[in-house]
Amino acid sequence: MQKLVSLNNLLKIAEQLKAQKKNIVWTNGCFDILHAGHVDCLERAKNYGDILVVGLNSDESIRLLKGFHRPLCNQEQRARVLSGLTAVDFIVLFEEPSPIKIIKKMQPDFFIKGGDYTIDSMDQEERQEIENYGGKIVFLPELKGISTSSIIERILKFSGRLTFCNCFPFHI
Repeated sequence: MQKLVSLNNLLKIAEQLKAQKKNIVWTNGCFDILHAGHVDCLERAKNYGDILVVGLNSDESIRLLKGFHRPLCNQEQRARVLSGLTAVDFIVLFEEPSPIKIIKKMQPDFFIKGGDYTIDSMDQEERQEIENYGGKIVFLPELKGISTSSIIERILKFSGRLTFCNCFPFHI
């Protein structure tokens, strides 16, 4: 997993890349169950620059966002799967619900969000920071009907446990 780097190493790498006039692309997410929608988004994101950095929510960060029963796969497993994708150059974990601290320090040229977000629904602190330093925000269209939540729902339905799920405090 040579693609998984510490924040300090990432910042050194980013400084070197900027000195070489390379464009850095940033996207982030949980990537709990990697699916075709994720791969499509990551491949298209890479096309916006020279280097794609993926901010990966830590296990604790996902629990804060999604609830007690997530993530389904731990951060080491999720990082390992992401590291197998050719589009991904670097992965950095973050503990907070938002990667704003990393964005402020790294200042990527392009900030990519999936099509389930809009300029108004994205984290407004992130938006303000990116706009302040002159970064570009891009929303990529999503592949309809493909999401981690919908995959979990189909698995539960297929296994006959959908009714069990109604009394189980599972937050998708």
